[in-house]
Amino acid sequence: MQAVLTTGGGIGFIFGMTCLGAATVFFFRKSAPGSFQQIFLGFAAGVMVAASVWSLLIPAIEEAEAQGLIGWLPAAGGFALGVLFLLGLDHLIPHIHPLSDVREGPASASKRTTLLVFAVTLHNIPEGMAVGLSFALAVQNDDPAMYTAAFALALGIGIQNFPEGAAVSLPLLQEGVPPGKAFGMACLSGAVEPVFGILAVLLALWLGPVMPWLLSFAAGAMIYVVVEELIPEAHLGEHSHAGTLGVMAGFLVMMTLDVALG
Repeated sequence: MQAVLTTGGGIGFIFGMTCLGAATVFFFRKSAPGSFQQIFLGFAAGVMVAASVWSLLIPAIEEAEAQGLIGWLPAAGGFALGVLFLLGLDHLIPHIHPLSDVREGPASASKRTTLLVFAVTLHNIPEGMAVGLSFALAVQNDDPAMYTAAFALALGIGIQNFPEGAAVSLPLLQEGVPPGKAFGMACLSGAVEPVFGILAVLLALWLGPVMPWLLSFAAGAMIYVVVEELIPEAHLGEHSHAGTLGVMAGFLVMMTLDVALG
């Protein structure tokens, strides 16, 4: 029961930070400066890259070797499957990215605001999985150090979810959505995190031997989001230094958290 509560608390924290970030919509009348959103998106990208390496791929390799397997094989295979999973969702779910006018996925008559929420919902899926799997690994091994590492990952993802929530609600505000509704829609986009986090925990505890594959699967999905969406959007506009520095800052924060706490 304590493990369940601990895991639930970590997953709930990252969702709460998304809603907290979405609340920034109440502090802007019409829109936020372009550099503000570039920094937010870049920071999220940096955190996700560092988390994919230190919190997911390295533990996946170590877990595979502990099982007597070739360490890189499940890591590479799971990573590729994670990329294919997000690529498939990209083609199956209609969406539009916040700083773009190009509709992606199947043709849809949905409003632009709905498609904006769909886009962010897509890349919240691997974040929830990553945190859930990190706690599941700690539960499996009953290792206090792994619990600390899981909390470090939840803290890092939660920190980047704050600007991520803002990166949803503020573009909605620009689209003419009232602040209260923009806040609610941004929170809703983060609801998949606890859902997929819990599903990942249940799957990992049920299929323990495939944990290395699951960890690297989440890493591949997150890196896909970074390359496909976050970094390109962080560099839109005349000045790209804001997005670049955001990526660097996010990477440093997550790396420091994982090494210092994990």
